Amino acid sequence: MKQYTPIDFTKVDINGGFWKRRQQINRDTTVYTVERRFEDTGRFATFRFDWKEGEPNKPDIYWDSDVAKWMEAVAYLLEKGPAPDLEKKVDDLVDLIVKNQDPNGYFNVFFTVVKPEERFLHRTDHELYCAGHLIEAAVAYAHATGKTKFLDAMCRYADLIEQVFVKDRSAAFITPGHEEIELALVKLYRYTGEKRYLDLSKFFIDHRGEDPEEQYYGHVNGRHCQDHLPVREQKTAEGHAVRAAYLYAGMADVAYETDDQTLYDACNTLFDNIVERRMYITGGIGSEAYGEGFTLDYDLPNKTAYNESCASIAMIFFARRMWMLNADSRYADIAERVLYNGFLSSETLDGNAFFYENPLEIDPKLRHRNTAMKDTTARFPITQRVEVFGCSCCPPNITRFMASVGDLLYTTSDDTLFVHQYIQSSSAFDWAGKEVKIAQDTRYPIDGKIAITLEGDGLNGRKAAVRIPGWCKEYTISVNGAPFSGTPEKGYLYIPCGDGKTEVILDFVMKPVLMEASSHVQEDAGRVALQRGPVVYCLEGVDNGDDLRALAVDRSLALQEEYDEFFDGITLTGKGWRKAPSKELYAPVDDSLWQEQTLKFIPYYGFANRGETEMIVWIQAR
Repeated sequence: MKQYTPIDFTKVDINGGFWKRRQQINRDTTVYTVERRFEDTGRFATFRFDWKEGEPNKPDIYWDSDVAKWMEAVAYLLEKGPAPDLEKKVDDLVDLIVKNQDPNGYFNVFFTVVKPEERFLHRTDHELYCAGHLIEAAVAYAHATGKTKFLDAMCRYADLIEQVFVKDRSAAFITPGHEEIELALVKLYRYTGEKRYLDLSKFFIDHRGEDPEEQYYGHVNGRHCQDHLPVREQKTAEGHAVRAAYLYAGMADVAYETDDQTLYDACNTLFDNIVERRMYITGGIGSEAYGEGFTLDYDLPNKTAYNESCASIAMIFFARRMWMLNADSRYADIAERVLYNGFLSSETLDGNAFFYENPLEIDPKLRHRNTAMKDTTARFPITQRVEVFGCSCCPPNITRFMASVGDLLYTTSDDTLFVHQYIQSSSAFDWAGKEVKIAQDTRYPIDGKIAITLEGDGLNGRKAAVRIPGWCKEYTISVNGAPFSGTPEKGYLYIPCGDGKTEVILDFVMKPVLMEASSHVQEDAGRVALQRGPVVYCLEGVDNGDDLRALAVDRSLALQEEYDEFFDGITLTGKGWRKAPSKELYAPVDDSLWQEQTLKFIPYYGFANRGETEMIVWIQAR
C-alpha cells in the first residue's frame, strides 16, 4: 500500500510567480505580525512559568500550541534562508522549555502553572493537542538547524505519554479530545526511526470510540470529538472540523506506514462524505459556529458559514496524505480548491491580519439585527480580519502552512513522478540513487500555461504523470515540441520521459464558468457561483453597490478579464443586472424592474481587503 514517496518542501524552491509573492509576504510580514501579537498577549512570556494568580495574561489551555506553531513556522523559514532574529527567539524559547520541563518529561504551561494537580485528567483540555504541536515544532527545528535540544525534550515528553497512556493506563482518558498528536508522532517516528512513536499514534487511533461520555464537558460529546465510533466504523464527518480532519490525516499516515487497507478505506469514505456533501465551493469545511463543525449533509449556509481557517489547512493535510496512498487526482483537485479559496481568504493580502471564519456572504447590516432587546444581536462572522484572537490557533497555522506549501507539488513511485500542483518552482531530488531535476515555469492560477522541464539519468524509462485539473474541460499538451495526446488515468496523464531532458508544455484553458450547487443545498437554490480555473469569485459592495442579492449575472458571460495587481489575480467585469425594489413589500413579478448594470467580480480570496462592505458568492443569473 505504501506506493508513493513525497518530495517535501525542503527540496522544492518556489522561485517566482504567485506563491513566491505570497511566501515573501509571509517571511517579511506575517511571521513578525504573529510574533508581536504573541508578545503583546503574554503567550511567549508564559514559557517563563512565573505567572501568578491575579496577574494579566493568564495562560490558557491552548497557548502552548499557538507558540509551537509559530516556532514550527520559523523552522520552515530557516529551511529556505537565514533569519538570525527569529532563530534566536526560538532558541530562547527552547531554553525555557528545557528549563521548565519536569524531570519525568512532562511539559505544559497551563497544567504546571495554573492547575498542576490536574494533569491528564481532562480529556477535552488540549494537553495532548499541545504536546503534538510541540513535537512537530521540535522535529522541524531539528531538521532545519541540526540543533537537538528541543527534539530531545519532546522525545522525553513522548516517552512519558507512552508510559502514562499505554503502559500504565493511569490517565483519566484513553485518547485525546482534540486530535493532533497522531500526526506529530508519525513525524517523530519518521525523523528518529523509533517505531514506538508510530505505535503510540496507532494506539490513539485504534482506541477511539472507547472513552465514556462523562469525559466531556458542557455541550461537548463524543461526536464532537470523533469518539462516537471506532474510526473504521465512521462513515460521515462529524463534530469539530479541525479535530476531524486532523484525525483523518493521522489515520491516513498510519495506514501509509502500516499498510492498513481498512484504515485507508475508512479515510476514503470520510473524504467522499466531506467533498460530496459537506464542503463549500471554496473548499471550506465546518458550517456551524456552535461546535465549529459539521452538521448534516448539504447543510451549507452562506452568511453564517464558519469554515475555520485551521479546518482548511487540515483538509489540505488530509488530501495530501490521501494522494500518497492512491494516485487519484480528486485528492489534489480538492487540495487545489481549498488552497486558492478557503485557505487564501484567511489572511489579508498584505499578510497582517486574519480571519478565523470564512463566510460566503456578508451583509454588515445584519450584525445589528435584534437591537430592540438587550444583548440579543444575532451572531454572524466578523467582517474584517484582525491580528490576533483570544483563541489564536489560526494565525500561526497559516504562517507555518504558507512556509511549507511546496509540500504539495510532487510524489514518486518506482517508475512515475507525479505533478500534483502547478507552482513556479524548481527541485532536485534523489530518485532511486540518481538525481532528478524538475522545474515549472508558470503564472498559475493567473493563467493555465505551465512549462515543465525534467532532467536527469534517473528519468530514463520512467514517466511523468501530470494532473488534469477537475475544473479543466479543454487543454493542449506538447512534449519536446510535438503535440501529445493520451487518455488520463484517474485524472493524471502519463508521459514517457526520454534520455536526459524532457520538456512538457501544458495549456489548461481558463475561462469563467457558472457553477451551480446540488439541488439538495437549499441555501443556493436558483443561484450560481462564478469560477475561473481553480479560483472562485465574489461580488463586493465597494464595486457593485449595496444590496448584492438584487444583482444577477448575465448568462452570456461576456466578461472582460484583467490582471489586478492589488489582488494579484484576474478580475472579471461585464454585463449584469440589478432589480430595483418594488414600491410594495409584496407585488406581482415585474421583469421590467431589471436594469442593466456592469458587474465586477474579484477573487473570493481577496474579499474584505478594502473596508467593510457587502460580499456575496452565490448570485442570481438571467
